[in-house]
Amino acid sequence: MSLRLPLILALLGSAATAQEATEFPARLTAHAELPGATFLDAPEDAPAYFQVSGRFTDGPRVEELNAIEDAATGLSRPFEGQPLQGFSGIRSLGDDRFLVLTDNGFGSKANSADVILMFNIVSVDWAAGTVNVEETIRLHDPDSIVPFPIVAEATDSRYLTGADFDIESIQPVGDHYWLGDEFGPWLVELDATGRVLQVLATEPGGALIQGPDNAFLSLPNPGGALPAMMSQRSGGYEGMALSEDGTTLYPLLEKPVFDAATGAPEMVSGQPVLRIFEYDTAGNAWGDQVRYYPLDDAGHAIGDFNIIEGSRALIIERDNGTGDARDGWPTNPALFKRIYLVDLEDADENGVLRKIAYIDLMNIEDPDGLAPRGTQDGIFSFPFVTIEDVDRVDETTIVVANDNNYPFSIGREEGRADDNEMILLDVADFLNAE
Repeated sequence: MSLRLPLILALLGSAATAQEATEFPARLTAHAELPGATFLDAPEDAPAYFQVSGRFTDGPRVEELNAIEDAATGLSRPFEGQPLQGFSGIRSLGDDRFLVLTDNGFGSKANSADVILMFNIVSVDWAAGTVNVEETIRLHDPDSIVPFPIVAEATDSRYLTGADFDIESIQPVGDHYWLGDEFGPWLVELDATGRVLQVLATEPGGALIQGPDNAFLSLPNPGGALPAMMSQRSGGYEGMALSEDGTTLYPLLEKPVFDAATGAPEMVSGQPVLRIFEYDTAGNAWGDQVRYYPLDDAGHAIGDFNIIEGSRALIIERDNGTGDARDGWPTNPALFKRIYLVDLEDADENGVLRKIAYIDLMNIEDPDGLAPRGTQDGIFSFPFVTIEDVDRVDETTIVVANDNNYPFSIGREEGRADDNEMILLDVADFLNAE
C-alpha cells in the first residue's frame, strides 16, 4: 500500500487543480477552411529534388508519383509540389489576416527531408469560408548559421527542411521572426525573408536541455547513462508566447521533461507539468525563471500558447484522440480538447500556474448552423488530434485552427483526410474570467 500512496496523492493533487478552473461557453461566429490538398511550387532557386514531396512517408524512398496508396483516405503519394498543410502556430495581424506557421512536413525527422520549411500570411474571407495565401516565406540558411549539417548543405540556396527542424511556434518581433523548434529544442531567429540569423540551444539558467532528435546528442546504448534532463521526442517547443512589449519570449515545452534521477517525467506539486522558460530578445539571453504549466493528465500535450493581455495567456491542452464520438466511427475519439486561461504572474510557491478558466472545443455552441460540418443538435466540435493554433482577435473573440497532419489525420469525417479549419469563437466571459 505504501508504494501506491504517492501516486494516489499525486492524482488527488492533479484533480484538485483541475477543479479550480471554471468552464465558460464558446459560440461559433465564423468558419473557414483551406483544403488539405493545397500545394505550392518549390522556389525557382531550389534543387529539382524539392518539386516532389512525400517520397519517404512509407519508409524506403519512393520516387514514382502517387505510387503509395493510403487505404484509410484513398489518397496516394508522393506528391507533386510542396504541401502547405499543418498550421502549427498562429498570430492575428488584424483585418482578418493571420501569420500561420506550417509544420515540419509529414510528422517526423525521418520522413520530411523533401519538405521545405515555411510560414505564410493568409487572409480569411469568413463570409465565403475561404483561406487565401497572401505571402509565403521559406526558411533558408545561406550564411551557414545552423550549427549542424542540413539536408541542403551543399546547395547554394540552402533551404531548411522538416528533417532539419520541427518548427511549431512563431512570434514576430519587430521585422524579424522567432521560431520554436521541437528537435533541439532550438530557438531560431529569422529576418523578414526567412534567412536564419541565430540558432540557439535551450540553456535556461545555464543548464542545457536537449531532445532525442538533437543533432548533437549521441544517445547511449541500452544501460548507459542519459543526460540529467531531457525533453521527450516530439516534446520540445510547441508553444511560445511573446510579451506585449516584444522583449521576452516564453517558450513552452509540449511534454514534461524526462528526469534521469527519477526515471520518470517531471512532476511538481504532485502534478505532471510543462516547463515555460524566458528568453530576452533585447539582451539576447536566457532568463533564470522557470514556470510550470500543470497538465490535467500526464498523457496530455499542449498545442499553442499566446499572451492576450498583460501576463494573461491562452494555452491549448489536448489528448491524443481524434474524431467525434457522436459519429460512432472513431476508435480513439477526441475527449479532451480545451483552451485554458492562465496568468504568468499567478502561480503557487513552486511556480506552478493556476488554471483560471477554460472552454471546451468539443462543446461549441452553433445555434445558427454556421459550420459546414461537425454540428449536431446545435453543438459544434473541433475533434482533431492536433489543435495547435489560438490567438485573440478582439476583446471578445479568439481564432482557433488545427494542424491537419496531411495526409494522415482523420478527425472530421471517416475516410477523409482533414483540411485546415479556422474558426472564430465568441468567448467574452471566458476572456474576462478571474
